[in-house]
Amino acid sequence: MIDIDFERLRCMGLTPAMAQHLAIQPVPDDGPVQLMRLTEVHRETMRLHDGHAERSARALPRVVRELAERDSALAVGDWVLARADPHREWWVHAQLPPLTHIARRDADGSRHAVVSNVDTALLVMGLDDDFNPRRLERYLALVQGSGVLPVVVLTKADIAAPRPQLLEARLTELRERISTSFDVIAVNATHPAAARSLAPYLHGGQTVVLLGSSGAGKSTLTNTLAGEALQDTGAVREHDSRGKHTTTSRSLHCLPGGACVIDTPGLRALRPDVDEATLAWLFDDIGQLALRCRFRDCKHHDEPGCAVRDGIGADRLRNYHKLLREARRDTLTVLERQQLASKWKAVGRATRAWMKVKRGEA
Repeated sequence: MIDIDFERLRCMGLTPAMAQHLAIQPVPDDGPVQLMRLTEVHRETMRLHDGHAERSARALPRVVRELAERDSALAVGDWVLARADPHREWWVHAQLPPLTHIARRDADGSRHAVVSNVDTALLVMGLDDDFNPRRLERYLALVQGSGVLPVVVLTKADIAAPRPQLLEARLTELRERISTSFDVIAVNATHPAAARSLAPYLHGGQTVVLLGSSGAGKSTLTNTLAGEALQDTGAVREHDSRGKHTTTSRSLHCLPGGACVIDTPGLRALRPDVDEATLAWLFDDIGQLALRCRFRDCKHHDEPGCAVRDGIGADRLRNYHKLLREARRDTLTVLERQQLASKWKAVGRATRAWMKVKRGEA
């Protein structure tokens, strides 16, 4: 069993349930180790916190190899077992199985760890030109199935406040588009009232992660929740409200009330690691309407008598089809991927040849 100093690690987000889960995990038999939480991950190194101090560390090659074989990696929020060598350099000897884990897919289909052991995901979206329901649906798909509670946080309410009709219109659009089971909270990320609005998700021992595009206000909100400037912030471009990647890596911070918050940079490639069943739950309105379609195997494209096309907005339906294609692509074998790529290459060649004939170039 693992020897756990609960009082010391409580400030790092250790809860009784997590302590009970960790205590029964096997311990490496090559010497004494210490339970610590991973607060930052860099290319070769990482930062660990033991409840009193933070230390720089590296993972043993064995640990990296074992995780890679499981198509995983160490992530911010992980609980690990670490030990210092005779040269006082710290090494991670084991990752303890997380209770929750969020991962995304890379362009080649491989998984990329985002965060672990998180209770709530605050999906941050600005009420300025950052407002994008289609992207929000992708973040909801990213979180669904991970065991993490998603909460939509609309920042820059101060920008929308002079035009109440804009705020109400966008809140109405979200209520009509996403499930009513998700909490939607509008805040001014720079005002202390934002911390009070989000207090129900920040009880002692809870861990939240902020997810959203660059410029949405994640780092600003982190600083407001902490009551001090922990993260650098930057301005957004005037013409599209997009921000620079001021935050370049994920980092875990302790809040005065005993909760922990993980700030993250905007994801350049947001491809959720979801299956068809998870998408069916997220787009349950499409599933319910599909029962009314004329054909049982209706694909909701151009079939006559399609109740889905009549009842769902075109933009939401396009996003659903795109996410569904990505989810199905992730289940293909290497050979099936190659065959699919060859098929589309042939289609591309045929299209280019036809265009040359049409232009009289052939």
